[in-house]
Amino acid sequence: MAKIKVLVNGATGKMGRTMAAGIAKEHDLQIVSAVDVKLSGMDLGNLCGMEPFGVCIEEDLGKAIEKSQPDVMVDFTNAQAVLKNLRIALPRKVACVVGTTGLGEKEMAEIEQLTKEYGTPAFFASNFALGAVLMMRFAQQAAAYFPNVEIIERHHDQKIDAPSGTAVSTMKMIAKARKAFMQGTANEFEKIPCSRGGEYQGMRVHSMRLPGYIASQQVVFGGTGQILTISHEAMSRETFLPGVLMAIRKVQSLSGLTRDLDSIM
Repeated sequence: MAKIKVLVNGATGKMGRTMAAGIAKEHDLQIVSAVDVKLSGMDLGNLCGMEPFGVCIEEDLGKAIEKSQPDVMVDFTNAQAVLKNLRIALPRKVACVVGTTGLGEKEMAEIEQLTKEYGTPAFFASNFALGAVLMMRFAQQAAAYFPNVEIIERHHDQKIDAPSGTAVSTMKMIAKARKAFMQGTANEFEKIPCSRGGEYQGMRVHSMRLPGYIASQQVVFGGTGQILTISHEAMSRETFLPGVLMAIRKVQSLSGLTRDLDSIM
């Protein structure tokens, strides 16, 4: 059986390196190319603290695709770069697995159009941790009985978007299970602006950015005489590897734009 040929984009970042190291250990996957704007020419294996892969970091995504002919591109870059990357990869028939967050609905609509125009699938997930997906499922179920809810999400201090993609996905899922309403007292006011957090259909979300965190989220429900908390914490970036591997193996069988790990579990 032929191996799935993988291009890792954003290869020198913390997520890129962690995913590359994990992908390299899978017998049915083969890393054929690595792209980043940093450390051009360095062997990806050495960068991951492993034996050399024979794959060196390249800066030009288009040239890397033409040379290595990957089946799948895994993208862990940033919100400013990912749309440009997909404009390059999808017309070249490279299926895309994307863990980069921060894109708006306008950008997502363009990506969906690109997948249809070129007949090349793309898969986006706000969180590749299987436990985080279950947390969101359970939160949606709980919202039918506990409509008063706030989210506290914590990430490392280098994350540039807030709230996190996971928090946004969680709120959208909860919104399907409860009617929108403003929580708290009607005469509530903030002595310090934004101290009550962001607001989505009456729900509140609070984003913390501190060194030491990787990714953590609590969904806190309040009811009469009780509090229900559903939480998930990623202890290391390896937490996300099983979900990424699942997406790499399934994305070529999908069509158009598919969102969230929940849809392929």
